[in-house]
Parts: sequence; structure tokens; C-alpha cells
Amino acid sequence: MEYFEALAVGDTDSFGEYEVTAEEVTSFAGQYDPQPIHTDPEAAAASMFGELVASGWHTAAMTMRLLVDGWLTDSRALGALGVDSLRWPEPVRPGDRLSVSTEIREKEPFDDDRGRVAIEVTTTTQRGDTVLSMVAQVLWERR
Repeated sequence: MEYFEALAVGDTDSFGEYEVTAEEVTSFAGQYDPQPIHTDPEAAAASMFGELVASGWHTAAMTMRLLVDGWLTDSRALGALGVDSLRWPEPVRPGDRLSVSTEIREKEPFDDDRGRVAIEVTTTTQRGDTVLSMVAQVLWERR
């Protein structure tokens, strides 16, 4: 289990593969972001995207899943304080396969038991398109 002290500014990692389905796009959007570009293939085809696209919030949720499965479960991460600079520069489309890369940008003690780690997170497709970028502010257990 990776403690705060084991992390170094500049550390990078890449992991995961998550395949996005049309059914998942419409199901998530139907519950959380019911805009026609996410729920109605005909309306989406007539939009600037030309086809169904995932909600940015769905992209964030899939990114979180990749982070948990690929890194956080086996770490001493305690939870996040928030995210900075959340961006969705390109849409996620059904059939895309997502991967995540991380880089530790900052770290500092938060209190006697925890440290704060700023992690740049980038989610990309199989084509190399960036579909999400953010800086997560995560609390990490100290030894």
C-alpha cells in the first residue's frame, strides 16, 4: 500500500482500458444528464457532434473507475478535496476505449496524518484524443 511518503513530484503512470457502449451512454444520461445529444441517437446525429456522445459527467465517472481500479484501491489515498481545471476537450463516443495517465504535480503535508497530492489526470481514447483533463487534489495517508 502506497503511503504519501512514497510519492514523488513527477511520478507518472498509465493504466486501464474501458470500452464505452451506446447503452451505457444513454442509460447514464437518462438518469443524470438527459440532454438529447446523450439520449437520442437521431437528435445527436443532427447535432454538432453528428452522433451520440457521452456526457462529460459520464466521462468523469468512467475516469474515476479507471483510477480506482488501476491505482487507488492499492494505495493509501483517503479521498479528494476536489478537482481543478476540469475539461472535456473532445467528446467520448460509443466504441471508444478509454485509458488514464497520471502525473504527480505537487505534494505537501496537510496535517500530522495526511498529505495533499495534486495529480494531473488525463483520459484518452484509443486514437490518442484527450477527452478529459483535470488536477485532482487528493488526501493521502502519511506513515
